[in-house]
Amino acid sequence: MSDPIPNRRDFLAGRALRDEIVAVGQTAGDALLGEADEPRREPTSGATVRLATSAMATDFSVILNEAHRDDPRQPLRWASEALDVIHLLEDQLSVYRPHTELSQLNRVAATRPVAVEERLFELLCRAREIWRETDGCFDPTSGPLITLWRQCRKEVRLPTAAEIAERLTLVGLNAVKFGDDSSMAFDRTGVELNLGSIGKGYALDRAAEILLEHELTEWLIQGGHSSVIARGGHNGLPGWPVGLRNPLLPQRRLGTILLRDQALATSGTAVQHFRFEGKRYGHIIDPRSGWPTDNLLSVTVLAPTAAEADALSTAFFVGGVEIARRYCSNHRSVSALLIPPPVGGLRLEPVNLGIPPEQIFWNDE
Repeated sequence: MSDPIPNRRDFLAGRALRDEIVAVGQTAGDALLGEADEPRREPTSGATVRLATSAMATDFSVILNEAHRDDPRQPLRWASEALDVIHLLEDQLSVYRPHTELSQLNRVAATRPVAVEERLFELLCRAREIWRETDGCFDPTSGPLITLWRQCRKEVRLPTAAEIAERLTLVGLNAVKFGDDSSMAFDRTGVELNLGSIGKGYALDRAAEILLEHELTEWLIQGGHSSVIARGGHNGLPGWPVGLRNPLLPQRRLGTILLRDQALATSGTAVQHFRFEGKRYGHIIDPRSGWPTDNLLSVTVLAPTAAEADALSTAFFVGGVEIARRYCSNHRSVSALLIPPPVGGLRLEPVNLGIPPEQIFWNDE
């Protein structure tokens, strides 16, 4: 495994982004969990090979079972191709790079319709569907609110009512016009699209396409600690064990979900938050009110695609149990686990919306 593996990113970006290869017994961070030898305990993880890189302000990993015997490096080349795609997508979707397609769209679309790349247009159409079906709890135009709260956090203050009201005039996908020719236009200056709540999942889906094209049947792709997509099984199991953090005690596991041919995404504010005058404010903003939401501790969504799971975990965190219950009832391929704050003490009472009991393993604690 020590021979250098040709990597297209070395030429595209002028740097080696094959950051690490971890073999035999290495687990995928919070994703792969270990030891259990009794029924209904967390499944055991086994030997894996991981290829990782950094993009979109997080770490992405492709995790494989044992390599092909004929050429053990070949699956790693395909995994490298999959990671290449993520970097290319960041260079299309980031709003923090002025040259990207999304940044250019945000600059121009208030003055004239802008032609949008086909796959990006499809993603934005899917985002619009989720926006409608969740009553605006997921909204990719909420960037002005996110920017306001980020600035206030740096200044150690809360936004004023006037500041929030001003930003709310720029939020809502009803201000974005979708053309039949895959063009987009904004009906007012200041509207912008930010795919932070769906872009990482979309990148996982596009990376997964590369592995499927090469007919790899068992793998897991991870984006940070919150987004995963998996195919096939691992270590003799009918899926890949993916750990669930305890939202009150983030260093501990709450349980494990066995993921196969599905995507999973989790939203919560256990890690990203700030305090002001003794009150805690999370980083997930309700785009309808302009204020952080704290109805739930965490939300985990299982869906056919990582983009869908990513967006819905945010929508359900904002909208709460009833929005999530309604959506899952109308979309049988989607299930969710919502964790409200405990009524008393530290005992959590998760709300399971459609995850089969054989797919979830709770920690005894």
